[in-house]
Amino acid sequence: MRPLRVWVANVPGLVLALAVLTAGLGRLSPVSAQETPADTAPTATCVKSEFESAVDEAAEALRDLNNRNRPEFQSKLRQLKEKRNWNNDEFMKEAAPFVKDDQITVYDDKSNELLASISSMGQEGANAKEPDCTVLAKLRSLMGVLIETQGSKWAYMFKKLDDELAK
Repeated sequence: MRPLRVWVANVPGLVLALAVLTAGLGRLSPVSAQETPADTAPTATCVKSEFESAVDEAAEALRDLNNRNRPEFQSKLRQLKEKRNWNNDEFMKEAAPFVKDDQITVYDDKSNELLASISSMGQEGANAKEPDCTVLAKLRSLMGVLIETQGSKWAYMFKKLDDELAK
């Protein structure tokens, strides 16, 4: 059995973790939410390393998504703090709804379900005697949904924050 590498990303209101097999991981180019692995059609034949690479690809795409959005989001939170003249204690209380509310919980729950499925499918696919290309296609599709879900969560949080800054 190959050793596992765990990838963790701290997203406001959610910690994402993907277990990734370390042997044979290919470095793939970053994937945007518009160009997800789900857009890739299944091939007639596939190999075990494609399952490993597919999970790594999702981890990289999520990391890129978070790295692009986190600095701007934090900057806007600081702008709101200054605009409202909140002290640090007030800021912690007043900023909480921008990173955790009922809709964000829905995004987080969906992401957690997808992560569990992706991790399980990736592990099963990498350990199967004969790789199943249909499972690989489904795995990539789920990763696309995960990336889209996290993109929607960021868009929702930004809209809430932008609306508040506009007041």
